Amino acid sequence: MPYRNLSDIESIRREFPILNREINQCPLVYLDNAASAQKPKAVLDCMRSQASHAYANVHRGLHTVANETTEAFEGARDKIAAYINARSSNEIIFTKSATEAINLVASGVSAEIEPGDEIILTVMEHHSNIVPWHFLRERYGAIIRWLDINPDGSLDIEQLATTITSKTKIVAISHMSNVLGTTPDVKKIVDLVRSCDARILLDGCQAIVHQSIDVQELDCDYYVFSGHKLYGPTGVGILYGKEANLNALRPYQGGGEMIEIVEKDRITYGDLPHKFEAGTPPILEAIGLGAAIDWIAQFDMNEIAEYELSLYKKAVAALKPINGLRIHGDTERKGGVLSFSIEGIHPHDLAQLLDRHGVAIRAGHHCAQPLMQFLGVTATTRASFALYNTEQEVDTFVESLEKARAMLV
Repeated sequence: MPYRNLSDIESIRREFPILNREINQCPLVYLDNAASAQKPKAVLDCMRSQASHAYANVHRGLHTVANETTEAFEGARDKIAAYINARSSNEIIFTKSATEAINLVASGVSAEIEPGDEIILTVMEHHSNIVPWHFLRERYGAIIRWLDINPDGSLDIEQLATTITSKTKIVAISHMSNVLGTTPDVKKIVDLVRSCDARILLDGCQAIVHQSIDVQELDCDYYVFSGHKLYGPTGVGILYGKEANLNALRPYQGGGEMIEIVEKDRITYGDLPHKFEAGTPPILEAIGLGAAIDWIAQFDMNEIAEYELSLYKKAVAALKPINGLRIHGDTERKGGVLSFSIEGIHPHDLAQLLDRHGVAIRAGHHCAQPLMQFLGVTATTRASFALYNTEQEVDTFVESLEKARAMLV
């Protein structure tokens, strides 16, 4: 089946009801996609239809509505497995977020951690891929090793070669930085990790929206992402793990559904994937994510990446002449995420003034304080692009920024 043509952006935009909104009598220009993407009508309609026509708890009922809901829920799991080319849908675990998925892995591997064991992170990680590993440092004596970035925002992979040791247990790295847009050479990283007895987790929250993901080709041990950045709902995340790795992890939470037998003096756990899905799962959210997968699969991800990067480059070209402006991360291996600072202007002030023109951007440390410290700033302003953004919106963003800057300098 041929991909949809990305050139008809207006047709795509009509599928996102919120893009018809006005903010302060100005058309909404939504450039906060790295935080959360908007939802197409296909996702909204799917969840509404499921809730109003066939909703019940999954896996436990024998009646028609329960069976229909279970079929839709497990169908979503199959779609996700196929989309990232997992070997089996048993390797797909539903969580409430990518954050919980990382916590699940960290909790599971804690049983293997001894004092002095090492975990390797990068300075550009989101807090969600930092704090769970600090738990292992605080509670089990693990040591966190940090990889730096180069001046252009690219990851210093050569440093990994000298940092990884026989003590390394986990290498946890963002597949795309939520601040810099940097996309490291993951294959090279995986090859280095395979040289020792370590496992690699990739935080794919940003990357999966901008590129095709094949977990078998990547050969990662774990891959995590969230639904709400992939044009799906909040409240659902995905943990992919190689089946052998997931079987080796101890359960993260206990309760209904994740068990096989419960007796007074013993329990046995269920098989994958249910071993890690205690309690009632995010049913409608998972089904909504399946609808989002169906929607995004209509497009060529390479074409999406090229288009979003063209918007980024247009914005960069317009902003570079501004005195005192510093763009953070301009490596060639990156996605459509633009973070910048303007000397003498606080990012929060800039974001608030742009909002007066209907332009939604993000300002702050972006849950990446180690990166802010490395860059020597407390916060940045960030515009992030999606396939429904337009060149005209980039022009509006730049014009609004110029007006805001004139008021603040």
